Amino acid sequence: MDLLIFAGSTRAQSYNRQLARVAADLARQSGAEVTLLELSSFDIPLYNADLEARGTPPDVIRLKQVLLDHPGWIICSPEYNGSYTALLKNTLDWASSPVKGDPDWSQGSRAFTGKVVGLLSASPGALGGLRSLQHLAPLLSNLQCWVAPQQFALGEAASAFDAAGQLQLDKQREGVASVVKQVLWAAERLTPTNQSEK
Repeated sequence: MDLLIFAGSTRAQSYNRQLARVAADLARQSGAEVTLLELSSFDIPLYNADLEARGTPPDVIRLKQVLLDHPGWIICSPEYNGSYTALLKNTLDWASSPVKGDPDWSQGSRAFTGKVVGLLSASPGALGGLRSLQHLAPLLSNLQCWVAPQQFALGEAASAFDAAGQLQLDKQREGVASVVKQVLWAAERLTPTNQSEK
């Protein structure tokens, strides 16, 4: 199973990027082929319909293809002001916007429909960014994703990781692993057998 993992942050010391790396390690241990995506590797501007009318940026097309190629995703979402980040919203807005006249991308939901998505978050606060997941889940459902019921929010993230970037407590690793396992389980069952034919 091909699994895509990314965080809604590009900050160098982002707790959610650290959490994404932990999830990637656990997924590989479960036998998944993992793509750990960094949103900073895409040159995607702030969404603007006038800009889009002049031509969808090439990196948006590249992002759409990466999303399409992976039946399962795990998104690690920071929490800003009780919700997900502007970076994550902008990424999803571009990825779900139809490309007029393009035979592959004229349907905006193509990269999203039927994808199995697991949600993780990390925050220095006690709730661990849980409120961001409460806002993100309906957005993804509206895009025709299947959002895994199992979620995990890592609280007190400033002290959660050791010097090697691993979670220090078994219960924390188990929380992440439970989301990874549910996404892999569901994606295996919900992905059409002809997915690779696209």
